[in-house]
Amino acid sequence: MNIRSLLQTMITLASASLGLVAALAWNEAIKTTLKQMLGGDDSLAALYTYAILATVIAIVVVAALSRLADKVGGEAVIKREAEG
Repeated sequence: MNIRSLLQTMITLASASLGLVAALAWNEAIKTTLKQMLGGDDSLAALYTYAILATVIAIVVVAALSRLADKVGGEAVIKREAEG
């Protein structure tokens, strides 16, 4: 294993780890916000609202990153149906 591949692996692992920490922080922030807005309990409505909100945010972020990858010449993981 050469130094370059070792460094790339370390960057990949660090990025994934920090991404997980950020995701968990956002998870708590969104859950707390919804609890305050919809009442202080873990009602079914609050859980579904949170799930839908998290899904919409994920779709928007992945779509934006895909467009950015197209602009800089990278290859996006998700392709639009029309592009084939």
